[in-house]
Amino acid sequence: MSRRSEVRPRPKSSQPVIPNGVAGGSLLPLSPSDAPKIHQAALDVLAQTGMGDVPPVVLDALEPFSLDLDETGRLKFPRALVEDTIAKARRDVVLWGHPSTKDESQRQRLDLSGTKVHVGSGGAAPMIIDHVSGLYRPSTLSDLFDAARIVDALEHMHFFCRSMVANDISDPLAFDLNTAYACLKGTAKHVVVQAGSEQSILRIADMVTALAGSAEAFREHPFLSLNVNHVVPPLRFHRESCEVVAAAARLGIPISLNSFDQVGASAPAALAGAVVQSVAETLAGLVFAHAVNPACAALFGPRPMITDLRSGAMTVGSGEQAIATAAAVQIGRFYDLPTSCIAGASDSKESDVQSGYEKALTVTLAAHAGCNFITQAGGMQAALMGVSLESYVTDNEMLGAVLRSVRGIEVDDNSLSVTEIDQIVHGDGHFLGSAATLERMNSEFLYPVLADRQSPEEWEKSGRQGMAFNARKRLEALLQSQTPGHMSPVIEQQLLERFGLELL
Repeated sequence: MSRRSEVRPRPKSSQPVIPNGVAGGSLLPLSPSDAPKIHQAALDVLAQTGMGDVPPVVLDALEPFSLDLDETGRLKFPRALVEDTIAKARRDVVLWGHPSTKDESQRQRLDLSGTKVHVGSGGAAPMIIDHVSGLYRPSTLSDLFDAARIVDALEHMHFFCRSMVANDISDPLAFDLNTAYACLKGTAKHVVVQAGSEQSILRIADMVTALAGSAEAFREHPFLSLNVNHVVPPLRFHRESCEVVAAAARLGIPISLNSFDQVGASAPAALAGAVVQSVAETLAGLVFAHAVNPACAALFGPRPMITDLRSGAMTVGSGEQAIATAAAVQIGRFYDLPTSCIAGASDSKESDVQSGYEKALTVTLAAHAGCNFITQAGGMQAALMGVSLESYVTDNEMLGAVLRSVRGIEVDDNSLSVTEIDQIVHGDGHFLGSAATLERMNSEFLYPVLADRQSPEEWEKSGRQGMAFNARKRLEALLQSQTPGHMSPVIEQQLLERFGLELL
């Protein structure tokens, strides 16, 4: 009998290998003196250049502060106001899963405080890679529902952020309502959506209130939040999005305030300057949302996105993207604000080697930097233009490995293993069958389900099949079996009739 065969699997440990909200924050791409410089530069930008295209909803909210609107129509933000907002903004944001579980203690809870890390889907891709033909085609509402129910089954993806558009729905209000419904029906995990108008967010609020039982119940345990790009870089507000921010802040819907800058195109080519601009734009949104409702749950979401300056195209999987994102996250940690980012998308058009290394690089840096809410962490291809259901499955395994690395190494008297080393050296001479090894087998180590760890001989006998083959098998099984049952048929029928929703 080989030493390898002496180890026998044991029941899973009660202590998970990756606890909920594993703590990051060990990566500091900016030096201790650089982070304050970024902050001060962002304050300078807001005080000197300010924000343009200021809509009435922003002016009304900020009127009590008597801000300066110069002759060109740019709104200047005093340093004291911005710093006061940062100091008073909420640090206790918690996002919840669907209110369907009978045991409230089992309901999903995502604590976004400190450096706790959560990863999920995201994007607004207009296309999907058909899992049968392998070809890109326009995405539909049914595709979005499939994506939600796939993510619902993936253990290392913590939330479902709407990842694609429904090209088969043209009316803007119907689009927003149906996509929100498809996400909520497809998963019991926390859902993130977008809304194109104030009218849409008011109706979505009606929908989640109906699911929660009351507006107060939703405010206490919000199971839906919003991604809002409130700015048009460089340094201009977006009117409709600001109206959505104001409505969401009043209604108690959590908001991720995002600035989506393209480095070298709509933001400076210097990475530090791009981070400064993105931070300034995000802070402008935070000041506005806080003025509407000081108790609003807002996520700090600066997103400096890299441009390939040879072509002008966005590139999401580069080393520059990884480090710029991590630097922006570090500023969120500098402020101790709940922070979101984009990491985990790929420029590759398929789930291949390029896709794997680009996604692992960007997610790893963002997670180790301590980002609380990482969107687009799985499934996204073609620089956010396409979604792959197969990639969700493979990326889930990658995310598990990344999160295990974020957990790090616990050092205590027991784990230092001095006594165990002495006993083994004077005993069997190996650790494979020791009680300590068996005890830690399922608490210290995360084992892949899809990745290939066979010997060459075993691999040959299995038909030379690897991770891609295993991922397709799991996807097909999930598409056949994953049936969401968290939404009661009575409530579902009420929603269909009340909001004129599409059948799924």
